[in-house]
Amino acid sequence: AVFRERYAGTRLGRQELAGELLEDVQGALWTRAMIEAARHEGPVPAMRRVVIGVDPSGSDGTSGDCQGMVAVGLGFDGLGYVLADRSDRLSPDGWAKRVVELYHRHRADRVVAEKNYGGAMVESVLRAAAPNLPITMVTASRGKAVRAEPVAALYEQGRVRHAEPFPELEDQMVMMTPAGYAGGGSPDRLDALVWAFTDLFLND
Repeated sequence: AVFRERYAGTRLGRQELAGELLEDVQGALWTRAMIEAARHEGPVPAMRRVVIGVDPSGSDGTSGDCQGMVAVGLGFDGLGYVLADRSDRLSPDGWAKRVVELYHRHRADRVVAEKNYGGAMVESVLRAAAPNLPITMVTASRGKAVRAEPVAALYEQGRVRHAEPFPELEDQMVMMTPAGYAGGGSPDRLDALVWAFTDLFLND
């Protein structure tokens, strides 16, 4: 029971408890070992800044890709923390409310959302849910892999921790290669993570 509790969601737990075979993709930006090295034990420290990353999709909540919604923070210890992954397939009203809920729960400073999918619609949906929400709209002018590489480098440098296991997010991370995403569907959770950490660490 202690093993199950401690290792649930980690590579070891998923292989030993669930019988999953988890292999690294050749040339992936993240490896399972990098993610395991980023595991954080115990309570997270106080946060200097928290950002909610949002990767919208054209889904109406019944089909299509999920909306990526990930909370990340910069601790007073100088490390980045993945605090929550609340990605889901929801209606526009549903995902906007989920973002606002994440924003308040983690006392975030800003919401960073990609505007390529739906343009002004994304911001207007968020504003309808919370008129005073501090939103930065970002444009994906480069490919997903190019955007992800600097964030993967933060992991390589030991500057990021995961507050808990995030199996779905981590599965997307290890499928991102310099040539693009090797998984099925859209790396929605990973996109949200990349937007948030880019704002937190790389936009100074």
